[in-house]
Amino acid sequence: MNPKHIALISSELGIAARQAENTMNLLSEGSTVPFISRYRKEVTGSLDEVQIGRIEDLQKRYKEVDDRREFIIKTITEQGKMTPELLAKLEDSWVLAELEDIYLPYKPKRKTRATVAIEKGLEPLAKLLFDQQDGDTSAAETFLNEQVATSEEALKGARDIIAEWINENAECRDKLRKLFTHTGKLTSKVVEGKEAAGDKYKDYFEFSEDLREMPSHRILAILRAEHEGILFSSIAPVEEDAVDILNKQFVAGKGKAAEQVVKAAADAYKRLLRPSLENEFRAVAKEKADTEAIDVFAENLRQLLLAAPLGPTPVIAVDPGYRTGCKIVALDNQGNMLDNDVIYPLEKNYKKDDAEALLKKWAQRYDTAAIAVGNGTAGRETEEFVKKIDFGKKINVFMVNESGASVYSASEVAREEFPDHDVTVRGAVSIGRRLIDPLAELVKIDPKSIGVGQYQHDVSQSSLKQSLDRVVVSCVNNVGVNLNTASKHLLAYISGLGPSLAENIVKYRKENGAFSNRMQLKKVHRLGEKAFEQCAGFLRIENGDNPLDNSAVHPERYGLIKEMAEKQHCTIPELIGQEELRKKINPKDYVSEEVGLLTLEDILKELAKPSRDPRDEISIFEYAEGIHKIEDVKAGMVLPGVVTNITAFGAFVDIGVKQDGLVHISHLSNKFISNPNEAVKLNQQVQVTVLEIDVARKRISLSMKDNEKGGGSHQPNQQQSAPRKEQQQPRKDKPAAKEPPVNDFQAKLAALRNKFN
Repeated sequence: MNPKHIALISSELGIAARQAENTMNLLSEGSTVPFISRYRKEVTGSLDEVQIGRIEDLQKRYKEVDDRREFIIKTITEQGKMTPELLAKLEDSWVLAELEDIYLPYKPKRKTRATVAIEKGLEPLAKLLFDQQDGDTSAAETFLNEQVATSEEALKGARDIIAEWINENAECRDKLRKLFTHTGKLTSKVVEGKEAAGDKYKDYFEFSEDLREMPSHRILAILRAEHEGILFSSIAPVEEDAVDILNKQFVAGKGKAAEQVVKAAADAYKRLLRPSLENEFRAVAKEKADTEAIDVFAENLRQLLLAAPLGPTPVIAVDPGYRTGCKIVALDNQGNMLDNDVIYPLEKNYKKDDAEALLKKWAQRYDTAAIAVGNGTAGRETEEFVKKIDFGKKINVFMVNESGASVYSASEVAREEFPDHDVTVRGAVSIGRRLIDPLAELVKIDPKSIGVGQYQHDVSQSSLKQSLDRVVVSCVNNVGVNLNTASKHLLAYISGLGPSLAENIVKYRKENGAFSNRMQLKKVHRLGEKAFEQCAGFLRIENGDNPLDNSAVHPERYGLIKEMAEKQHCTIPELIGQEELRKKINPKDYVSEEVGLLTLEDILKELAKPSRDPRDEISIFEYAEGIHKIEDVKAGMVLPGVVTNITAFGAFVDIGVKQDGLVHISHLSNKFISNPNEAVKLNQQVQVTVLEIDVARKRISLSMKDNEKGGGSHQPNQQQSAPRKEQQQPRKDKPAAKEPPVNDFQAKLAALRNKFN
């Protein structure tokens, strides 16, 4: 392990060198981010998943710098041009751009105007002019030959050589890079004749803004338009400022030689430096915009995956439709399909009656407790039909976001699960399972298809995948999974497993029956000690041999809990069930070299609420009555809605008209403006005021200002039902719902709020 990496990482992240080194050691040993975060707090100094992930990323970045430096040193050494000063300069550089600047003069060149001039014997003239000791340029006449016919041609060749020297000067590039950083503007113009085709980009037809102030969505929009041939763009500071920097550095005096250097400097900037630095800053701007867009997408995905589950409950799921009818499926409390059919509730006469009769029959036969209705085409109408049915018992109806259900239904995963059923049946099953446990179902779908991103097709796909995969892993391990019921797709995201071991676990289950304790995992083919260490704490066994197997307590600490129970003269189940016994435990009595207070406090919290689910309780939401399509929406209405997507420029809200409205960041809420940490959350139930409707372009502008509960909000009229919360069959393992902590995403969103128009 490179000690310099440790120092750089600890400095960049503001953590102790010991924390960085210990974490890097754990990662190199094969430990996963979720495992390190939860079970090695003493070793890392209680670093969270984000910090550990950053250490992992930085370690990889500095390894890439090391590899590039090694190549550069080898190349320059082979040229016989390495000096102690140059070597020290290379070894002290940890930024790739700086390394490339140092390497540029030694980099093997293709044929350039400068190399051609050198071949003509003009390099001594270039040196003479560049020194500017003699103001006269008459020496050019002495360099005439068969290849150089005139003095002007000789001077031009010399200027080409000087321009390349200026371009390769690391100090010069550093000064210009700072100028680009502080004053560079991104400018865009429409390509002639593309005005009509690029109407959606018309805001950028004649546009200029400081690059460092531009939000990610504008940068990505311009780059997308440029890719589509609608715009052309440039990134640069004021040209005179850039050339002035070069003149101050390279021009001495006012003689004719100096005039040649002035011309060479201007040429160097226009022909070499500006294009090079523009490409560099374009790449940096794209990377920065990608990072911001990916961060937004990742946080949206996290909130979506951790959405409130209904829990193990028999459900009827409905995939709505008009002419083709509604595909319905009955699911048991684990999401297994029991039955499927098609109903036509939106048809007149007997078909509507038949649909009602079949739903009533199924509700009794399968002991249904809830009905999930997809929010796609005909969703509102189907929901209203179902709500009017008298089932003879209470059955709650939920609208379920079906984004990505069609992707799942056509996937290999769905074909494997339901080889004998078509895509419509699979889609309905996905809708129902999303209600029971959204996390378990959504992990089967490519996150990019879930519909909560911003410019997800424009950003770096490798970076996007890495970030989203990390979010899925974090969410799955944060919640934990039932070892005896989880699918192989869900198990694959558990720390230390992966697709192969997940499949082996499912195979073991089928051949040997349910797991009765965690130690049986070691009998699974190819699941060794390291994999067991990494995964065991995140896998739950209900009603197993050991009650601790249904908790987040790691098996490596079972002996410690047994010791606690013995000192209290009780059994482990009694210790879990009786608070007064746990209160008698002094964590400091159990501190050792291996176990510190952080771990002990986590253990006691887990004993208080074993197998707790960190997700909120589900609640019913009701759209406004009589608002089904965009034509029903009028300016000034106050409507209930659900946040479906969050972007850097605002939040999209579903108000039940098949077209989400946009709450611009400037209209998020009074609370947000006064306290930027109060950001909205995905699936949050809100009240919005309609500002403007553009039916032709299917755009709805909304505001959340003055609609906070209890804050002088406009009350909905008779046709505007407010959200109604109702707890659904509280699970015994579920703690009381609480406000989530302010996270990095909220802080980033807040910091950007004043940058958007």
